[in-house]
Amino acid sequence: MSKHDTPMLDELENGPWPSFIDGIKRLRDDHPEERINGVANSLLGQLEHSYETRKGYWKGGTVSVYGYGSGIIPRFSEVASAFEESKEFHTIRVQPPAGNYYTTDMLRQLGDSWEKFGSGLVTFHGQTGNIMFIGSDTENTQLFFNEINEYGWDLGGAGPCVRTGMSCVGAARCEQSCADEMKIHRLLLNNFTDDVHRPASGTTPCVKERRAPQRYARHPGKHLSKTGFSHGGLRRRRFSTRNGSRVRGI
Repeated sequence: MSKHDTPMLDELENGPWPSFIDGIKRLRDDHPEERINGVANSLLGQLEHSYETRKGYWKGGTVSVYGYGSGIIPRFSEVASAFEESKEFHTIRVQPPAGNYYTTDMLRQLGDSWEKFGSGLVTFHGQTGNIMFIGSDTENTQLFFNEINEYGWDLGGAGPCVRTGMSCVGAARCEQSCADEMKIHRLLLNNFTDDVHRPASGTTPCVKERRAPQRYARHPGKHLSKTGFSHGGLRRRRFSTRNGSRVRGI
């Protein structure tokens, strides 16, 4: 494998703080699988090219798994001929467990599946609270989802949908907890999961337990503790769509 020269990216490794470039280079240089070595090398080459030209070369598209209308962020390279191994670099959003509570066995199982089908790059967690599996081609996106779904994981929200629910560890560890965070998380997930996976609206409502826009608080004086949702807001909400409106309720 001929490594791409990355003098500008190398500068990011200087200084006292850890660099994401270190992690990508470890995948290129130390991972036992040649496919992952090649993908990481190609990714570094395209990123260096972007730094040189001050331009991003990722474009969107349409990628999904069977039965879902969201959860995948498509990324296709506009310079694929120069960086072949990373020409498709989709991100797969996966819902975290309530309270972001993991066991080492869960993490190892996810990691093994991702290294089988993806680039090896993972973020815990993205800005929307999801586990971000970064760097899969179109075919392996479906295969990766099939495997992790088989042992209990599901896609999160991406695009014009209700986004992934998230909660703090709450009563499991916090002595200041004033609500059953896990139960609230589960109730919200059960009610909104169809709008997470198969969005029908043209907007992107924000539904998170720790914070919500003021428009969701129907009765500001009756908030559920630590949620930002009111009792009335939980029972009945109207979402605007491009073709009119519809009402969802618990």
